[in-house]
Amino acid sequence: MLTFFRNFFKTKIGLALVLAFLVLIGFAFASMDVSSTGAFGGVAGGNRVAVVGDEKIGTAELSRAATEELERVRQENPTATMQTFLAGDGLNDALASLINRIALVEWTRDFGLRAGDNLLNSEIRQIPAAAGPSGAFDENSYRAFLAREQLTDQRLRELLGASLLAQQTLIPAGFGATIPESIARTYARSFKERREGSVALLPAEAFAPTGAPTDAQLTAFYEENRSRFVRPERRVIEYALFDASSLGDAIEPTDAEITAYFRQNAARYAASQTRSFTQLIVPTQAAAQSIAERVRGGTSLAQAAQGGGLRTTAVNDASRADIREQASEAVASAYFAAAQGAVTSPARSPLGWHIAQVRSVDTTPARTLAQARDEIVTALREEKRVALLSDLSISIEDQLADGATLAEVARERGVSVQRTPPVLANGQLYGRQENAPEALAQIIPVTFQMEEGEPEIGALPGGGSYVVYQVGDIAPSATAPLAQIRDQVIRDWRQLTGAQRAEQAAARIVKKVEAGASLSQALASEDVTLPPIDDVNISRQELAQLGDRQVPAPIALLFGMAQGSVKKLEIPRNNGWFVVELEDVELDRLDDSDPLIAQANRQLGQAWGSEYGEQLAAAMQADVGVERNADAIEAVRRQLLGEN
Repeated sequence: MLTFFRNFFKTKIGLALVLAFLVLIGFAFASMDVSSTGAFGGVAGGNRVAVVGDEKIGTAELSRAATEELERVRQENPTATMQTFLAGDGLNDALASLINRIALVEWTRDFGLRAGDNLLNSEIRQIPAAAGPSGAFDENSYRAFLAREQLTDQRLRELLGASLLAQQTLIPAGFGATIPESIARTYARSFKERREGSVALLPAEAFAPTGAPTDAQLTAFYEENRSRFVRPERRVIEYALFDASSLGDAIEPTDAEITAYFRQNAARYAASQTRSFTQLIVPTQAAAQSIAERVRGGTSLAQAAQGGGLRTTAVNDASRADIREQASEAVASAYFAAAQGAVTSPARSPLGWHIAQVRSVDTTPARTLAQARDEIVTALREEKRVALLSDLSISIEDQLADGATLAEVARERGVSVQRTPPVLANGQLYGRQENAPEALAQIIPVTFQMEEGEPEIGALPGGGSYVVYQVGDIAPSATAPLAQIRDQVIRDWRQLTGAQRAEQAAARIVKKVEAGASLSQALASEDVTLPPIDDVNISRQELAQLGDRQVPAPIALLFGMAQGSVKKLEIPRNNGWFVVELEDVELDRLDDSDPLIAQANRQLGQAWGSEYGEQLAAAMQADVGVERNADAIEAVRRQLLGEN
């Protein structure tokens, strides 16, 4: 039977039937995908959010890129959520970054540019986190770095390769960019520009409604602005602290231990002597002997050294062992045989012949066991504390590995389990202006990577104590129910409504000023009390003197307007609107030797260089071709929000 089918499929009729059957299977899979997702672009593994040249970007890849980008955002803002990230157009930014990278790789490949394995290996070896204790590249450190950054070796090589290709193409495109002298002069002269105008403030509070919204208004506002009311993820941390108090009397040394320690460190408690010297080293024994005789005759050692073109050095509080180690046994014997104030006999070391004058002798008498007991007890207690705490941590770690709970570990050792209120990822207690206990500061980031009820143990700073901790409760990031935040929603409704009315008022004021009214007259026509107008008279040079301080937004707008114009400007976070009027523009004279010209040339050259790089990146995309699938992108967005 099998032979019959093999022979049949070799015929033209059999081959045609096979091809038709394969087409039917493919159509069935495509139909099933469309029927299950409603449109091309669901989140199944074969769907594509974009095609860049010959490279396809899958939904899984975009989802991973968005998650990685969110993690980078959380390094600066630990309470950032996927909802706020996507509301800020983060998904499109992540996709744009993917497209830029892939277009760069595709385009450079077409022109024969590459980042080879040897170059990538060299870059990887320079990663500081991949270095071992010796400072050289270490495979284990590299693997730990990859795990910590949630990367694979292949993924890291892809990212490094794209970065190296960008260095070969985009950076040279803008390097050394220059601008015409006439443009530099025009730009430099703008620093001599002085502008006069007025700024009116229209705060949202002045226009906010005083009454409460209806239930319908409040519900509609809540539904339209759900992203405003997202609560960040918060976690309750359960923990137990273990320090020396958990060890009881076990850290107290016994008499036998004290005696043994005294015997093992007998040299420390024996009589000892340290000396300070003025020292001279000469090349020959005869020269050393001659100088020693001159010093014994009344000449100072320093004078004798100067007579031979030499210099003395000081040795302070040195023991016999110190001199032996630094010079030789012969020198140590000579230095410690002489009386205080005397000159030592010449003695040899690898450096030459030594002579010295003894400046001081400090003798410490021997101590008995009774005299040293308190010091020994303190030292032994610290040694036992460190060792027993280490043993305790290992014992607890073994218990946890065997399935013991936090409560069982704490109960066995007589310590209590404590619970924090809900904590945010940045360590702040949810809903309060205070932080979690200082002892938990280092473990809070770890707890936001853990599952509930899986205890871990960690050492606290200083090494004097340990903490066993686990996540008790997890409240995921989500929009808060309206009933729980009704007062907050009402406040936001008032503020947003006030901001919208302030915008309408700003538009009316702009229209009246453009029709010939003064700014003060236009403000007076409003039915609310507004702050007085601020008059502005400032030059660009004065703005530059602000340094790193941010230029106020209305002033920045003033320097972007045409003379005689009036514009409105939104205040961030729905706090109201500005109305800005530019009345006069003056330009001072610019000398040919003014350093502002060279400064303008440098600044504009850098800006033009960056623009060249951006234009080249855009040209790369146009050359290789980019197609986006809006349905698939939306499907990824829904998946990241948990709406699928």
